[in-house]
Amino acid sequence: MATVTLRSGESYEDLLRRFRKQVTEDKILSVYRQKRWYVSKSELKRKAKRRGLRKMRQQQRRMARRLE
Repeated sequence: MATVTLRSGESYEDLLRRFRKQVTEDKILSVYRQKRWYVSKSELKRKAKRRGLRKMRQQQRRMARRLE
């Protein structure tokens, strides 16, 4: 859980900014969004494989551009 305390002389806007940054760093929202629906292990593996293939293709394209 992300918690922030108000520092002396700190405005509420700065406090809110620090809170949002902490939530982002802790990946609270992304975990919440992922857990809204049940995803089976096989589906997770399939998605990871697709991500890996996509990443590999992007790297190959980048390398091809460098060689040109």
